[in-house]
Amino acid sequence: MSKGNTLCWVDIPVNNLDKAIEFYSKLLGQKVTKETVPGFEFGLLPHEDQNASGCLVKTEDNRPSENGPMIYLSVEGKLDQAVEAAQAAGGKLLKPKQPIGPYGFRAVIRDSEGNRIALHSHTA
Repeated sequence: MSKGNTLCWVDIPVNNLDKAIEFYSKLLGQKVTKETVPGFEFGLLPHEDQNASGCLVKTEDNRPSENGPMIYLSVEGKLDQAVEAAQAAGGKLLKPKQPIGPYGFRAVIRDSEGNRIALHSHTA
C-alpha cells in the first residue's frame, strides 16, 4: 500500500466479481487481475509500485451504493473514451464531463455494480 499519500487503498464493493473485473478492465483500458488469497478473492486494480490503489471485492458487510464517499479513478488523457467504455460496458453517465478548476476535469458514472465513481483527468 502507498506510504506517502493520505489515501492508500480503497475497496470498491461489488455483487458480481467477474462482471466488475470485466467492466473496470474496459473502463480503465488496463487489465484488472483476479487474485485469490486463503478465504478471499478480489479484483486488483492496476497500479505501479507503492502507489495508492484498490480492489473490487464482494463482502457481506459492504454493498455497492451511489451514496457515501466518491472515489476518483484516474483516466488521464482518456476521459471521453473512459465514459464511452463505461456506458458500453453497462455503466451509466450520472454527470457529464465538467471542469473542476485547476484540478482538471471529471465525469461521474454508475458502474456495473451500482457504485457512483468519478473519472478524473488533468486534461480535457
